[in-house]
Amino acid sequence: MSAGTLGAPGVALTARPGARATSRRLTPLPVRRLAIRAGALGLGLLAWHLAASLKLDLGLVTFRNVPTPAAVARAAWALAHAPKLGAHLGASLARVLGGFLAALVAGIGLGLAIGRSRLAGDLLLPPLEVLRPIPAVAWIPLAILMFPSSEASMVFITFTGALFPILLNTVHGAEAASPRLVASARSLGAGPVAILREVVIPAALPSIVTGAAIGMGTAWFCLVTAEMISGQYGIGYFTWESYTLQNYDDIVVGMLLIGLLGMGSSVAVRGLGRLAMPWTRGGRP
Repeated sequence: MSAGTLGAPGVALTARPGARATSRRLTPLPVRRLAIRAGALGLGLLAWHLAASLKLDLGLVTFRNVPTPAAVARAAWALAHAPKLGAHLGASLARVLGGFLAALVAGIGLGLAIGRSRLAGDLLLPPLEVLRPIPAVAWIPLAILMFPSSEASMVFITFTGALFPILLNTVHGAEAASPRLVASARSLGAGPVAILREVVIPAALPSIVTGAAIGMGTAWFCLVTAEMISGQYGIGYFTWESYTLQNYDDIVVGMLLIGLLGMGSSVAVRGLGRLAMPWTRGGRP
């Protein structure tokens, strides 16, 4: 038996108890649960409609300037037929995807190094932990100074948002790799690269996928901050411009677009992660 054949079955065995739970999560939701979820969404829309229509003023919170769902739907319909929508979507998708891919490479690489090497952890983790709590908006002045173009600055802001969820989840997954599997692979003659490829990375992959899904959502969260720097296109820029022009209907449209795109992107990342982890589907390819 070679070290290459040891890693995948070992990881499959450790992941097999969770495979049943994953299969349950992938089964279609029953009609009753779908009805409950649709009803909860409907109640939320009804509460929004009543509060905005009645212009409720609760003291700390007021709905006097909040548009109704019908007004937001009309604004969304107008935007859907506007030629600028494609430019806004294309610019935002390019910025988020560029920042996310860069964060994926950096976060996985640094996370594996920190999770498997005490020296790398001592050298890299302290400065990264200092940078982690800094909000995206605080990076704007430095990003403008660091990068020659505003486009690169905006990609960098989304990169900072996606990096740390990926990094920390990768560190956790790498540290959780079974020491017995690592020792068994080493005793069979596997070198550091083979152990990393066949044992550590498969064991860490569920955590990496979770961090990537969270990082994708955070990248969209940072989009408005990124597009505040400059630019003429982008969903975040459209939302911020609508605020400066006091176009309240379009503000909510922009917010909903960012939320839907972020949710869809995170779902896509999880779907790609399941394809990369066949053992989570009960070992089926």
